[in-house]
Amino acid sequence: MKRFLRMYRVEQKIFFRSPDVILFNLIMPLVTLILITMIAGSKNAADSGLTYLQSSYVALSTVGICCSAFMSIPITIVELRSQGILRRMYCSPCSPARLLACDTICSGVMAVISTMILTIAAVAVFGYRMSGNIFVYIALWLLTMLSMFSIGLMVASLCRTTKSMNVATSLLYFPMLLFSGATIPAEVFPAGIRAIFGWMPLGVGIRVLKSVSMGCYDGIVIPVVVLAAIAVICGTVAARTFRWE
Repeated sequence: MKRFLRMYRVEQKIFFRSPDVILFNLIMPLVTLILITMIAGSKNAADSGLTYLQSSYVALSTVGICCSAFMSIPITIVELRSQGILRRMYCSPCSPARLLACDTICSGVMAVISTMILTIAAVAVFGYRMSGNIFVYIALWLLTMLSMFSIGLMVASLCRTTKSMNVATSLLYFPMLLFSGATIPAEVFPAGIRAIFGWMPLGVGIRVLKSVSMGCYDGIVIPVVVLAAIAVICGTVAARTFRWE
């Protein structure tokens, strides 16, 4: 346990020193929330029953998850594999499994910090209040993170080269970030686009989180089952296809 904690502290320091992680995980969601709230925060977001502040807070709380799942986890694992670091560590006391666990936890911590900063700004500065049960919201937020991380781990397991990983993560990251409603409020999209892109894994998570934030628990069973199924299926594929070299 001491070795694990020591390694975790080192890996977490590396994450905090990464400009990309700080920019996309911590700064971008906060700046986007400030801009949307200043422009149209108190206005109703179409027919959603939410203001743009309420809608944007929920959506942007998943940006840290998306960045960690598709930019941090796959990049770290595939680069370690391509450089031969995992292979050299396989028979050493410092097991690669421990390193991967540390990196995954570090990614989760960055997602949590991103949401905490966003929450402090939304509540203390802009007066955001959630109508739904906060504990149910947190549970579903964690389920969304687990689902997205399982996809990231699957990509890391299936991609053997950095080039293929970059292509796969780009095809997943940017469409989810832009069209699932994570950064651009889904309410501004036409109904047809919302119907299509709303079933992206991240879009499913955002939709159920918005429902819970409003105190509406009807119709959340199917999205929860979808997120859980994604976590189980992608996690199983990641475990069975993972290679140390």
